[in-house]
Amino acid sequence: MSVSIPAAAQAPAAGAPAGQSQGDAEQTYQSLKPQEPARAGEPAFDYALGVAAADTGRFGEALITLQRVLAIEPKNALARAELARAYALMGDVDTARAEFDTVVGDPSVPDPVRQRFTRLIRGFDRQIAGGTDELSGFVDVEGGWDSNINAATDETSIILPVFAFLGPAALNGAAVERGEPFAQIQGGVSASTALGRQTRLFGSVLGSWRDNLESSFVDQGSLVGSAGVAHTLGNRDVVSIAAQAQEFLLDGNGYRTSLGAIARYTMRMTGNSALSFSGEYFRQNYDSNPLADANRYGVSIAYSGREIYAGIGAGREQTVRAPFDHLGNTFISAQAGGEFAVTDKLSVIGGVGIEYRDHDGADPFFLAERKDTRIDASLGIRVLLTEHVSLRPRVTYSRNESNLALYDYNRWTASAGLRFEF
Repeated sequence: MSVSIPAAAQAPAAGAPAGQSQGDAEQTYQSLKPQEPARAGEPAFDYALGVAAADTGRFGEALITLQRVLAIEPKNALARAELARAYALMGDVDTARAEFDTVVGDPSVPDPVRQRFTRLIRGFDRQIAGGTDELSGFVDVEGGWDSNINAATDETSIILPVFAFLGPAALNGAAVERGEPFAQIQGGVSASTALGRQTRLFGSVLGSWRDNLESSFVDQGSLVGSAGVAHTLGNRDVVSIAAQAQEFLLDGNGYRTSLGAIARYTMRMTGNSALSFSGEYFRQNYDSNPLADANRYGVSIAYSGREIYAGIGAGREQTVRAPFDHLGNTFISAQAGGEFAVTDKLSVIGGVGIEYRDHDGADPFFLAERKDTRIDASLGIRVLLTEHVSLRPRVTYSRNESNLALYDYNRWTASAGLRFEF
């Protein structure tokens, strides 16, 4: 004995593509599926089963069932609209758009429904064209205390082997750690536009300035500009390549200019997470000391999830001119951290990183190769004040352990800032 089709699943006389809650759709599907061997070919039955199959993620079944409706009733606009919806849910936007185009052209479809379908088609057109243009940015203003603005040792004297016969050398001025209050501002803008359905052009400009309020000799600024192309593959992985230019300022003057490129392959994973592999090359030119110019090569692997991130990297900085080999180094690094929500408006932010650097040649003053291990840690909170503005107090700690006393130091900061995002 056949069971009647539930009222919620029957074909409506007119309206938008059907859709039910997951629970109702599953119940409808389970009640109709056993009847399929006896009732396949009945347009009303096949329509109801096709809608339930689409609503429960059984897209292949939905396509077959709805196509049975159209085989008997080729002018059934609602069945064709449901077929288009199933294609769209499967990710076949081109076929979905073509099917909806047919529905819109059917004179029997009421104008309100036609207008709704037209809006869907416009959305598909945007997807086919590569999506809409995007623009975002931020401004971050921060102030606080830095215990060691010049990243220097706390020793007041050291012995230089090359001048050991003169006894300990006194350290003062920029060579000894100095604590001061500071203020800084950072900001950036990024944009992207479609070059095609799967290819986008992107670019960004980032700038920062940090002012130490009692002295200027290590005031720092930077300006970074990037532009590149990203292509989304059929499996939703993304390949990108970008050119980048960086200018680093010290005491208001040009210190280092870097030009290079970054290539990246990003694998999309479940739960809004991703795994990326990247490689980079930069030529670093020192504005006032060309003998220190170097080529930098690096590779890295990074994971980013909804709350946490982690990554490892390695590379080499190789000086261009032999007299400064001791400035070249091989490095390896790792970092991890995350942002963890406490309430809707409060979250805890923390991170830790470590980097080991093994320099190439002997330092001319210490007559030994420099080896550094640097550890950085940060902990703070983010308080959402409005939809676009947040308060971010934080503390940071850095420890650079070096076999050469001049480069061995500790540093901590405590600060608070406001961040505006758009």
